[in-house]
Amino acid sequence: MGFTWLLCLVSCMLLNHIFVTRVTICIDESGNFTSNSTYEKNRNLILSSLALNVTLHDGFFYTASVGQEPDKVYALALCRGDLSAEKCVSGVSFAAEDIMRQCLNQKEAVAWGDGPQCIVRYSDRSIFGKMEADPMAGGGSETDMTMNMTQFDQTWESLMNRLLKKASTGSNNSRKKFATGEASLTDFVKIYALMQCTPDISESDCDSCLRQSVVFCETHYHGKAGCLTVRPSCVYKWDSSPFYVASPAAPSPSPPSPQFTHKEMITKEKGGITSKTFFIIVVSTVIFVALVAFTFLCRRTRKKKRMMGDDDNVESLQFDFSTIRVATNNFSIDNKLGRGGFGVVYKGRLLDGQEVAVKRLDIGSAQGETEFKNEVLLMAKLQHRNLVRLLGFCLEGNEKLLIYEFVPNSSLDNFIYDPTQRLLLDWEMRYKIIKGTARGILYIHEDSRFRIIHRDLKASNVLLDIDMTPKVSDFGMAKLLAIDQTQGDTSRIAGTFGYMAPEYIKYGHFSAKSDVFSFGVLVLEIMSGQKNSSFPTEEEPEDLLTYAWRNWIEGKAANLIDPNLSAGSNRDMMRCIHIGLLCVQENVANRPTMALVVHMLTSGTLSLPTPSKPAFFMHSSTTTDNLESSALDQSNNFQFSLNEASITELSPR
Repeated sequence: MGFTWLLCLVSCMLLNHIFVTRVTICIDESGNFTSNSTYEKNRNLILSSLALNVTLHDGFFYTASVGQEPDKVYALALCRGDLSAEKCVSGVSFAAEDIMRQCLNQKEAVAWGDGPQCIVRYSDRSIFGKMEADPMAGGGSETDMTMNMTQFDQTWESLMNRLLKKASTGSNNSRKKFATGEASLTDFVKIYALMQCTPDISESDCDSCLRQSVVFCETHYHGKAGCLTVRPSCVYKWDSSPFYVASPAAPSPSPPSPQFTHKEMITKEKGGITSKTFFIIVVSTVIFVALVAFTFLCRRTRKKKRMMGDDDNVESLQFDFSTIRVATNNFSIDNKLGRGGFGVVYKGRLLDGQEVAVKRLDIGSAQGETEFKNEVLLMAKLQHRNLVRLLGFCLEGNEKLLIYEFVPNSSLDNFIYDPTQRLLLDWEMRYKIIKGTARGILYIHEDSRFRIIHRDLKASNVLLDIDMTPKVSDFGMAKLLAIDQTQGDTSRIAGTFGYMAPEYIKYGHFSAKSDVFSFGVLVLEIMSGQKNSSFPTEEEPEDLLTYAWRNWIEGKAANLIDPNLSAGSNRDMMRCIHIGLLCVQENVANRPTMALVVHMLTSGTLSLPTPSKPAFFMHSSTTTDNLESSALDQSNNFQFSLNEASITELSPR
């Protein structure tokens, strides 16, 4: 769809959280009308009447049409469920004025009032009773949630699931698909959320609209202190500060009349204050002043750290070689965990009892001290639950050590390639690993402060923590791109065959799509429980991609599923195979981005396109470039329904 984006940001804000926005989107796809035409007169007439009529209807939701075809105009207005009638009228009035001022000749537009307080739409086609998720605008806070992310994720997901059900079923009111709620993260920190759909769409459509918004926020703003999305059929917002009007609590019994002492009665009669009240005021003032001073000191400290530069940050991560030597029992063979890229990894225990993984880089590395420190600083700034965390480094003489968090369950390859260990990975576990790995790669591609290409994504570089949460590791071959750079070239091809994209092997071209290819191979390995280099068949040995493609075009993709996966959703398993094949397509342009991959994995309603041929290393005689009808039946001719151009992030100011 083609959209003219007209975004008007209101200056009102909540400190360090989401800015209150007013958004108007003029939609070019429906065509234009001429000035002073009948359509324009009908549009202005109906928009002007919305504010007068919306509060007269149940749920503050109003639909109307005016005129005759082809100049007929359809319009609707919906106010947020917690607003008063006065604020509803004001919000709809301002939104309607914005549309008429901004959308000079478009036959369709949508606006969301401040907050957003309302949805106002008009079109030359009927828009009633139809769920529409595009165009969408969204944005998030720049502030990180400074707390245990596992606890945060559990609390956040629980609240969102509760509100999704509450909003979509309209449990508050038969004409309201609206829900608000809060959840406590700690004794002092809460999160607040609001969800609302237009009442004319179905329960399932409401759930779908809101769920897409939740996935968008989880994908693009995970770990941040808030997020907002607005769509034609629904609105979603969450924040770490209250922003909606809470439902009034049930009236409590009237408290007994206060019994004042004689002295207190005299004080009140004279218009003064009691000693108790005075004490409360004094204490509150002291606390307020202390908080202001503390905030000021924190800001000065952060500013000072920024002024000190990155060098001091690097030095703060440095360990003494003697400390690491003691921690690893002088790099004892008993402490050896394995060999990673460019070095051996040892288990260690620091003096404070913390367990760590120490990578001892091979002596003779051509990397200089400055480059090594820069790489350390880069890796230390990558903070995500699906990335292994770098704790520090050691640089002494010829010794270069990297100290990571210790991940107890080793790497994924020790599970999926082992006939016994593979039995421990049920479908739920494998699905969790696939989604978590995708989120980790998405973070380094788009959501971190740097654009990073991993270049060596494989099963042995996906580590599993105590809860089997996947953590992408080993950035020894990662490439840092400029923010506006999408790809690069190299004359030194390094990586692991079987996972390397064809354009990288042949021409040295690498991009985010190279990592997407590696991820696709990894997904197919997880689904099959087999290495990509060889797949046993009754006919002849095949590489995994050849075997997967041959079975796909023959309508037998289920043959790829590990026989040990007897329990689980067959639909989700087949969907993962489908996504894996989309990722390994030979044509770079056809591969999805990691953002879209995450969306496909988390949204069961998003349609998938038919994959094209992957890059083969072994061509089976039974392979054909044409999709058989069985393959088309299997994919149901799915096409993308996600309008990537409509995902616009509103950068808070």
